[in-house]
Amino acid sequence: MAIISVEFELVKSSWDKINHFLAFVALYITMNFGLKSLNLIQKIVILMIYAAQIEVVQVFLPNRYFSLLDILADFIGVLFGILAVRVLLKFTAR
Repeated sequence: MAIISVEFELVKSSWDKINHFLAFVALYITMNFGLKSLNLIQKIVILMIYAAQIEVVQVFLPNRYFSLLDILADFIGVLFGILAVRVLLKFTAR
């Protein structure tokens, strides 16, 4: 949905920020378990570059625009992803 030019009513609402948040929670969790060779800072940098890249691409699409709030929602999602991984590891280590 990030790079399509078709407008969806759902995307225009506040659900958009929740979608960004949830997507980046899932991306961080997936990245953490899939790319164990990267450290925490590397994972955060990669995901934030990806978030910024999505917003830059949207500048060139009709009916889409660059949004710093989207990037902020992505970053908060990454932070919650870090927390989720730590909680998962704590409970599965028993």
